[in-house]
Amino acid sequence: MEELKERIESIENRNKRVELDKAWETSITRRLCIAILTYLIVVLYSYLISKNNNIFLSSLVPVIGFLLSTLSLRLVRKKWEKNK
Repeated sequence: MEELKERIESIENRNKRVELDKAWETSITRRLCIAILTYLIVVLYSYLISKNNNIFLSSLVPVIGFLLSTLSLRLVRKKWEKNK
């Protein structure tokens, strides 16, 4: 009986970890972190290879593209789930 309780507790702990992973994958915090890091890398890259006077504005292009792609993927996934 004690072994059964331990197995159930182990399964519940695993389920909590899986739910947390799923929540992180869709969190705004994760998206913002990726967007900020992408922006900083593109700014550094633009600064190093270009004499562009407006690197901060031009560096927003890939960040906006990333954010738009993450927003549209949610819609794609919902349609995919309906068809599955």
